[in-house]
Amino acid sequence: MKKTLFAALLAVAAAGVSAAEYKIDSNHANARFAIDHFGTTTNTGGFYGLNGIVRFDPQAKTGSISVTIPVSSLNTGISGFDNHLKSADLFNAAQYPDIRFQSTQWHFSGNKVSSVDGLLTLLGQTHPVTLTATKFNCYQSPMLKAEVCGGDFETTIDRTQWGMNFGVAQGMSKNVKLNIQVEASKI
Repeated sequence: MKKTLFAALLAVAAAGVSAAEYKIDSNHANARFAIDHFGTTTNTGGFYGLNGIVRFDPQAKTGSISVTIPVSSLNTGISGFDNHLKSADLFNAAQYPDIRFQSTQWHFSGNKVSSVDGLLTLLGQTHPVTLTATKFNCYQSPMLKAEVCGGDFETTIDRTQWGMNFGVAQGMSKNVKLNIQVEASKI
């Protein structure tokens, strides 16, 4: 009897977490960067107002994510620096207003998301990246009255792969650390 009841409860719980589609909550999503500045300090900033769709099936251990990052949202806390980063020297916001990430494969360690492979499009060029999950979870949001899934991800990219070469010849680092936070609500 106890085994039957336990099996029934597991079946109900599994049915509640099947494949679903989630909309990224732009208030709980950002992409922050850090880059060495000539061996003295670290320049940091972030992009906000991210939007996109997450599809996640914990039972099948599959997922997909499509994210659009508006370059206009770039913020370092220093308006002059923001304007230079948005210029043709670096992000070229006038010609390339969005950065995009499209996943190609999700990886799991046991039942937890461990990393997400995908394609990053920046400055009109697309190259593969792997985002390592430092945390990932789904929960029932008491405020939204919906299931929310999300996590923190990180990677380091070589910005010159996308043609962002400004300052490299003068000794500025080509490696940029990215930290991405994404939460999405079930649709």
